[in-house]
Amino acid sequence: MRSQWECLLENLGEWQGSFTRLSPQGELLEDTPTMVSLEGLNNNQTIRQIIRRFLPSEEVQDRVLEYSSLGRNILFFDNGAFSQGSIQLAPFSEFGAELGLIDGSRRLRLVQMFDKSGQLERLTLIREKLAGAMTPERPPLTPVDLLGEWRGEAVTIYPDWRSPDTYSTKLELHLDNDGRLVQNLTFGDKIISSTGRIDGSIIQFDRSSQLVQVLLLPDGASCTCPLKVKVGQAFFLEVGWLLRPDRRQRLIRSYNDKGEWVTLTLVKELKINN
Repeated sequence: MRSQWECLLENLGEWQGSFTRLSPQGELLEDTPTMVSLEGLNNNQTIRQIIRRFLPSEEVQDRVLEYSSLGRNILFFDNGAFSQGSIQLAPFSEFGAELGLIDGSRRLRLVQMFDKSGQLERLTLIREKLAGAMTPERPPLTPVDLLGEWRGEAVTIYPDWRSPDTYSTKLELHLDNDGRLVQNLTFGDKIISSTGRIDGSIIQFDRSSQLVQVLLLPDGASCTCPLKVKVGQAFFLEVGWLLRPDRRQRLIRSYNDKGEWVTLTLVKELKINN
């Protein structure tokens, strides 16, 4: 695996898109056109990042950052996918993370934020493409898009930079007689089965007293997370992206029961049957 800095460089370029703020139920609150530029300086030893927002008032708001090292709260994969955010869930503190996927000239990022009581408070969906790219946006994700058997490969990396783990995955999704979504996930030697209730673009899974919600979003995206996080209960934050009808990526940031960030996993899946 390449160095973290080399993986970061996969994100260089001028990314044009929008920051879409959503309620925890996926309701549109605000959509702001944006341009995010990442430029390498000094033979790519330093990154200059410009975040430009085009506000409804026609004001242009710029934020400029320069950095030559990465913090402990961020990890990258070889293809440029990354996640940054809280490394520890603490009582009475805001908590959240950004998860970013990349596919050629397109990027999809999702920010999940929880308030000081641990309740899911707000989401930001960021859809971007490189300047000049003509790649179209995907339609909004539907439950039917997910049905079938998905085979994939997962790579897990760690905040302590130990060697990555790679393993195969299998995800089977079907509807039962009551119209609920039944999910069977196999990764490594573990099998997890769960059933979710579908309500429009929301799927809710009740897992051992923890309510986990999947939001189906524009551009083939999905947001998976608990409605409430708390110390004493392990949890994960996930973004999914349907790139093509038979191809999907998922990025999963996992925390243990002490509220510590422990892993980041990238899954690349291919649908083998409906």
